[in-house]
Amino acid sequence: MAANNPSPRLAALQYRDFRLFWIGRFLSTTGSQMQLIAVNWHIFDLLRGQTYTLALFGRQIELSAEALGLGTLGLVRIIPIVLFALLGGILADTTDRRKLLIWVQTAAMLFAAILAILTLNGRITVPLIYLLTAAGAAAAAFDEPARQAIVPNLVPEKHLTNAVSLNTMLWELATIIGPALGGVLVGSFNVGIVYALNAISFMAVIVALLLMNYRGHAAARTTGLGWSALVEGFRFTYRTRIIWGTMLLDFMATFFSSARTMLPIVATDLLGLGPAGYGLLATAQPVGALIAGGVMALREDIYRQGVVLLVSVAVYGAATALFGFSTIFWLSYVLFALTGAGDTVSTVIRGTLRQLNTPDHLRGRMTSVNMMFFMGGPQLGELEAGLVAAAFGVPAAIISGGIITVVLTGMIAWRYPSLRNYVGQRAS
Repeated sequence: MAANNPSPRLAALQYRDFRLFWIGRFLSTTGSQMQLIAVNWHIFDLLRGQTYTLALFGRQIELSAEALGLGTLGLVRIIPIVLFALLGGILADTTDRRKLLIWVQTAAMLFAAILAILTLNGRITVPLIYLLTAAGAAAAAFDEPARQAIVPNLVPEKHLTNAVSLNTMLWELATIIGPALGGVLVGSFNVGIVYALNAISFMAVIVALLLMNYRGHAAARTTGLGWSALVEGFRFTYRTRIIWGTMLLDFMATFFSSARTMLPIVATDLLGLGPAGYGLLATAQPVGALIAGGVMALREDIYRQGVVLLVSVAVYGAATALFGFSTIFWLSYVLFALTGAGDTVSTVIRGTLRQLNTPDHLRGRMTSVNMMFFMGGPQLGELEAGLVAAAFGVPAAIISGGIITVVLTGMIAWRYPSLRNYVGQRAS
């Protein structure tokens, strides 16, 4: 009897279509991360030194235009996601995902190019930046469901966990390289150069999609674009308890246990660091995520996935709570890196579990529902952290959020036995 040949490391990359898609997405995501930091700086620079006066209860209150401008930028990014994510999910199931991605990436490239041209010509304004940022976010709402749903069409099921691990590692690499390059370029050239480079980077994924051998078709042949299609996606997600449990877990963890919002205050007030130290501390989470993602990408599969998922989220919460106690830089760095590692492990397992337990004709709509959770959690969590920090101090906000995350993880484990007992599928 012939011995089974072990699968190669980074198994998903042996498939040409996935390899093309992965490389294209890496270049494009790096460009998008460059633009993210550039837009933040651009808004800050345009509003620097300005204030707004607000009359409240007969008193005149001065508000920083920079802070309000950046806060509004976050709102501008999240609103289109909420408005269009569900439609994006329906389209990902009822149209050819590859063609949809080509059109969406072309639109995103156009928005970045317009932003570059207006900036380089000196005709850019804050409202125009908001408008084009919102347009880019709307494109992302259509991109995300199709992008995630197409991956199971590019690799065999036995290598899906590896593919999700590689995509997670791609994201972490891009979130390290993109902001670093963007910061250097913004400091050396007109910010419009960064926007132009981002526009060019979209060509990488467009070319990759055009070169694929895979020619897809609509996964759901009988579902239209109406209300019934939307309800079908919601009904499936809610009734599939193991998937619903992962979404609740994701939302609760990111809502209560995100310390990144408070990082500047942690660095300055708790650790006594300056701007350089703050920048170094900010690298801890993506570094931890990259290490964890690399380790997982080298594995063919993960067994006892439900237990590993729950433990990783508990580690994320516990590390966050301990991070709130720490006043030593190296300890804070390690603990913050652990939050990135725990989040990456849970992200890979959650992504794989959802794809494997969702029929192909519903994958886009399932992903769109999930977008509401994993993007809504952090945004609302920033508000929660700010309110608690304002009332009780930053350490209390971080520590309480971490502890609540651990407690809620235990409750999810108890409430959803199908999740804690989930084993995963062995590659063969």
